[in-house]
Amino acid sequence: MYRTARAFWLRAPGEGEIRPVEVPRPGPDDVEVRTLYSGVSRGTETLVFRGGVPESQFAAMRAPFQDGDFPAPVKYGYLSVGVVEHGPPSLLGRAVFCLYPHQTRYVVPAAAVTPIPDGMPPGRAVLAGTVETAVNVLWDAAPLVGDRIAVIGAGMVGCSVAAVLAQFPGVEVQLVDVDPARAAVADALGVRFAAPEEAEGECDLVVHASATEAGLARALELLGDEGEVIEMSWYGDRPVRVPLGEAFHSRRLVVRSSQVGAVAPARRGRRSFSDRMSLALRLLANPVFDVLITDERPFEDLPRLMPELTGGELSSLCVRVVYGQQ
Repeated sequence: MYRTARAFWLRAPGEGEIRPVEVPRPGPDDVEVRTLYSGVSRGTETLVFRGGVPESQFAAMRAPFQDGDFPAPVKYGYLSVGVVEHGPPSLLGRAVFCLYPHQTRYVVPAAAVTPIPDGMPPGRAVLAGTVETAVNVLWDAAPLVGDRIAVIGAGMVGCSVAAVLAQFPGVEVQLVDVDPARAAVADALGVRFAAPEEAEGECDLVVHASATEAGLARALELLGDEGEVIEMSWYGDRPVRVPLGEAFHSRRLVVRSSQVGAVAPARRGRRSFSDRMSLALRLLANPVFDVLITDERPFEDLPRLMPELTGGELSSLCVRVVYGQQ
């Protein structure tokens, strides 16, 4: 009744391994997917890899098809692209995206996969979960025509937000990061780049995605009166100081969280998770997103790759994991 696949597991904080896993035969409402690519969601996955999920968030941080429990051993991840080899005729042979960990093949309910639009390279679709996060934060933020907006933190999520905002009419977007190499990415996305000390203030909106205290403090400094910071960073078990003194109250500033685990309240009554994911994949038809995939590694390299990302030896945006014929 079972077939064997291989999956990446966190054996202990800071230690990963590839294990054999059993894959059940698909039922009548299931699909069996052979993985082509997966993506490493750098911020969250490196936090999980180092064992930084606080105990109070163990349940909230579970991925849709996670096995095991935090801190370890755990099979974690949620950016998977593959081809349906068994399933309903409408999906058979289709490339699909699924919120599944790094595994060579798997069986899930057919409703858990989203077909990749015709003509889109399947390798780009590993960004779907990240662009879905960008969609949700912009539903939360509700930018207006002509807004001055700063996005602080040019990682996968920050760059995805900037890429979507670049399509808004009349909006002035600056992508702010401490790494000057991110200027080339900003240029490719069609937005302005600025180092933190050079960023322009009087912003209507700041999206913060750097996961640093300094970035959050700078986000507040860049706001105009009654402006709003949308906080996308998740700090895990790290305490964060927020500068709420000085002019925070007199300027009536706002800090508001955004998290992809729920559809933003502004759209919750009219959009489902499936609607949000489908929109993210439609946005990914724009080839500009290819600039966010800055490295590729074979699946077998994951036990070596994750320590490199977690320790900062590798500064890639999105690492695309490539699977051979499994």
